[in-house]
Parts: sequence; structure tokens; C-alpha cells
Amino acid sequence: MNDYEKRKQDRIDRYRERAARSRSESNALSRQASDMASAIPFGQPVHGAADRRYRDRIGQKMEKSLAADEKARYYEEKAEAAERNRTISSDDPEAVAKLTTKLEHLQTAQTHMKSVNAYYRKHGTCQGYEGLSDERATELDDRVKNGYSWERAPFPPYLLSNNNQEIHRLKERIQHLTTARELGYTGWEFDGGRVEANQELNRLQVFFDDIPSAEIRQIMKNYGFRWARSEGAWQRQLSDNAIYSACHIPAIQPKDGSDPVKMQPKHRRTQDKER
Repeated sequence: MNDYEKRKQDRIDRYRERAARSRSESNALSRQASDMASAIPFGQPVHGAADRRYRDRIGQKMEKSLAADEKARYYEEKAEAAERNRTISSDDPEAVAKLTTKLEHLQTAQTHMKSVNAYYRKHGTCQGYEGLSDERATELDDRVKNGYSWERAPFPPYLLSNNNQEIHRLKERIQHLTTARELGYTGWEFDGGRVEANQELNRLQVFFDDIPSAEIRQIMKNYGFRWARSEGAWQRQLSDNAIYSACHIPAIQPKDGSDPVKMQPKHRRTQDKER
């Protein structure tokens, strides 16, 4: 398990822990309200201000119980969503390797589908195709027989087209990630802190020496930066857009007056080529 996967699992564990805490709180409040209510005989009318306050406290506990229950369900759903999510994140240091593996599987599938279709066109059946069981061959034959009239192959054109589009998308994404990591990014110092290009976490991080003012915090949020307590930094995904956004935040401009965009290796290499 790499650092990214560990952070993901830690996040799931935190959701589960918060859900369990809220569920326990909800159950405790519900029991307290029930115990209090059991002291009131069924159908007994309200007797005075003290009795009314007592009943109000019962209602308040039930409301808190319901709120805690809703909070528990919220965190349970977040944990389940995180566990189901199999998307390969750009933050994962093994993203290129995982995307490459996925790409190879899709390319193999594309070759297989084309080959089966060619065999079917030649023989009018999938029976006898090397590597296909009789059961699978029959299933593919039936797909053509019982399919739409314009689908004259075991694997219809839309399947090949969709798969091919995904292949191109993955190739572009792999190229983008590879190029970004090869070019790299660089940080800088500003009056009252520093900016770091954290390649490992794939984050542009802003570290303030002191707690920034409410105005600066709002500006950071406006430009996509979020406070990460675990890192002690304001951060967003490391990208060209992150650098461009940082240029618009006066409080974090380089001490020497440099342009953060022109400081980046990518920009410098472009200039060198133009000379």
C-alpha cells in the first residue's frame, strides 16, 4: 500500500469512526428520552411550567438523537462511496502504472473483439474460434441472431467505438501525467511564508508563518485552495492552473517580485527552445 492508498484508507477509517461515534450518541440520546418519557403516565396532561420544561427536554433529546442519526448516515455513505470508488486518481504516485495496465487491458479487448468479428464474418459463427468455449461462442452467436437487424457482428460497432474512445482518453491522460511529472514544478518564498510544489502529494501547498487574516483566507478559497489540517497548509491539486491561480493572490507573491509562472521549469524550457 503506497502513501496515497494509505491516506485513502485512513480517510475511510475516519468516516467509519465518526459514523460510529454519531450512531452511539444517537442511541444514547434516544434511550435517555425514552427513560424520561416513561416517567410520565400515558395520557397525562401537562401540569405546570416544570412539567412542560421536562417534556420540552424530552423533545430536545429526541431532536438531537435524530440529528446524530442523520450525521451517522452521512459519514457511513461517505465511507461506502470512498470504498466503491475505483477511479485512478492523478494524486496516486502509481497512477501512470495503473493507467498503463488499464490501457493494456482495453487494447487487448479491442484486438479480441475485432478478431472475433472477423472470424464470424468469415464463418457465420463463433464456434471453433480459438480460445472461446462452446458456451461463450453460442452466447455470441445468439447475440447476433437475437440482436437488432443492423448488428451483424458479435461485438457491435458502438462497443468497439466506446472502447476505442476510452483507449484514446487513457493515452492522453498518461501523456499528460508523464509530461507534468517530467517537467516538474517549483515553489517560492513570500513575505510571511512559502509555497511548495509537493510532487509526491500532487499538491501546490501554501505555508503561512502565522494564521492569515480572514480576508486572505477567503481569497485562498476563491482561488481553489483549501485548508488541509493534516499538512498544515492551504493546498490544491498541482497543475498549471494552480500556478496561474497563485499569481492572482497578492499575499503569496514571490519576495523578489518574480512571476510564479515564469519560474516554472516548463516555462524556462520553452524560452530556451525559442532562443
